[in-house]
Amino acid sequence: MPNSDKPTACLALADGSLFYGHGFGATGETVAELCFNTAMTGYQEIMTDPSYAGQVVTFTFPHIGNVGATPEDDEAAEPVAAGMVVKWDPTEPSNWRAAETLVNWLERRGRIGIGGVDTRRLTRAIRQQGAPHVALAHDPNGNFDIAALVAKARAWSGLVGLDLAKEVTCAQSYRWDETRWAWPDGYGKRDGDGFRVVAVDYGAKRNILRCLASAGCDVTVLPATATAEEVLAHNPEGVFLSNGPGDPAATGEYAVPMIRQVLERDLPVFGICLGHQMLALAVGAKTIKMNHGHHGANHPVKDVETGKVEITSMNHGFAVDAQTLPAGVVETHISLFDGSNCGIRLDGRPVFSVQHHPEASPGPQDSFYLFERFADVMRARRAA
Repeated sequence: MPNSDKPTACLALADGSLFYGHGFGATGETVAELCFNTAMTGYQEIMTDPSYAGQVVTFTFPHIGNVGATPEDDEAAEPVAAGMVVKWDPTEPSNWRAAETLVNWLERRGRIGIGGVDTRRLTRAIRQQGAPHVALAHDPNGNFDIAALVAKARAWSGLVGLDLAKEVTCAQSYRWDETRWAWPDGYGKRDGDGFRVVAVDYGAKRNILRCLASAGCDVTVLPATATAEEVLAHNPEGVFLSNGPGDPAATGEYAVPMIRQVLERDLPVFGICLGHQMLALAVGAKTIKMNHGHHGANHPVKDVETGKVEITSMNHGFAVDAQTLPAGVVETHISLFDGSNCGIRLDGRPVFSVQHHPEASPGPQDSFYLFERFADVMRARRAA
């Protein structure tokens, strides 16, 4: 960490606004969309969530880095978020699970951080003006070409029309059998005769796969570009559509035809986040870019069919336009923040999806039932 108050990092917005602070982690520059996340915990999971590809994350909670970093909390093999913005510079960790400091973790992973920023002011700007394009630079000597940084932020094309799923998906198929973390043993292993599930990886978080395994699923993960023939070749009892980054309409160019063919087989289908949006596109709905998106672990979502309110984790900058849902597609969940769509199901069919992240445990387990619902459908079909 720098020993002086001289700014060693600069965040330049496309409108010319500048935020100076103390750089940490990797040095250099990155260009991305800026969003804010309201979660009080889970910064490592957020930084490694593939859904954050192409984004710099502003953390509204000031204590970021205080529990360090541990390999157990990574949601992907490498950090995916482009960078992080925090109020207070990260301190030495105080947690028995910490394997290293957040600063070292970021530096080793090539991600830039900036501390000492008025994140409340920055968050208000994002809420009022929408998610801006930014350039984030870290130079230990504090030398910045401001005009060039602003120009780079303005020149960035943005997330609309951008297919990022191909960049974060797995390179080849693999099996997954690790189950959810439990005290005192940590992560477990699934055994026995599980439900054959193909998970299409648009940027899948590891804990989603763990929740599927804990629900009794024998999971085979396939790349985002998998065809219907490749999916069906595994003779699945169910198909899962994962979370992921980017514009759903762009990813839908190749994902929607596959999903439509799978739907013709009348298989149980479950989608989360981008997978929810992919399913909606496949049945004829449309998606829209949100002003500043939903990013946090305190988002109330209402199940409109039961009246139950769940406290959920969210991370999405696009949403399904509920006004475009065709006949036979039922809206099941809505955000109590803005009324946006958070879930659908196909009437009379074992096909459903949600926008929020049931695996992230913010409630802490308000939405785990969705994985059990998926397993119950496959269980009932086996018994029939």
